[in-house]
Amino acid sequence: MNTWREDQFQALLDTGSDDAFFSRLAEAARELGFDYCAYGMRLPLPVAAPRVLMLNNYSADWQQRYAREDYLSVDPTVTHGTRSVLPLVWSEPVFAKARAFWEDARAHGLRVGWSQPCHDSRGVAGLLTLARSHEPLSETELQHSASRMIWLGQAAHEVLSARLLGRDAPQAAIRLTRREAEILRWTADGATSAQVSDRLHITERTVNFHINNVLLKLDAPNKTAGVVKALRLGLI
Repeated sequence: MNTWREDQFQALLDTGSDDAFFSRLAEAARELGFDYCAYGMRLPLPVAAPRVLMLNNYSADWQQRYAREDYLSVDPTVTHGTRSVLPLVWSEPVFAKARAFWEDARAHGLRVGWSQPCHDSRGVAGLLTLARSHEPLSETELQHSASRMIWLGQAAHEVLSARLLGRDAPQAAIRLTRREAEILRWTADGATSAQVSDRLHITERTVNFHINNVLLKLDAPNKTAGVVKALRLGLI
């Protein structure tokens, strides 16, 4: 059995606040040889402006600089995190289209880094970043530590997403019945209530009854909003 992984996961579970969670995560990062650690998480709702949580131990100067320059919108590691679940080793080509950002990050001591995206069926996206100012990541180090680094990102995502969803996105706990999900999938494809009625061999009144139940569960004002919310939450 892997004692290190078990110990880390239990330690993360035992934390009672976001700050305590991050302190434990940063300690694990130091054990893996990284001075800096960051975890960003985006919840699926609200759709227009999803809630984002960012935890890190970067210098106050870099945090202020990152926010002031709106680097979140040009950070290649964040872009990668929205498109892939593969780990990303920082390199010159990665930052080729964001030179100003890269030079600024390096000036603040962030020269060597590794990022691990995480996505789950509940529509939550996360990104673990481990960084330091010295000693490039060698193939030997990656072969020795990559599995732990990847696992740490997944463990952090599991613990933090469960905490945030329970606290800030209670709709994520909603469950649709088999029939509700079936009807909503047809609705998502553009079928009218009458068309769904024909395909499922049930009355149109029954179709609308189930749709109304879904809208009440999701606190959605109409079918379009209901479908979007259900999709973002991984319900259909």
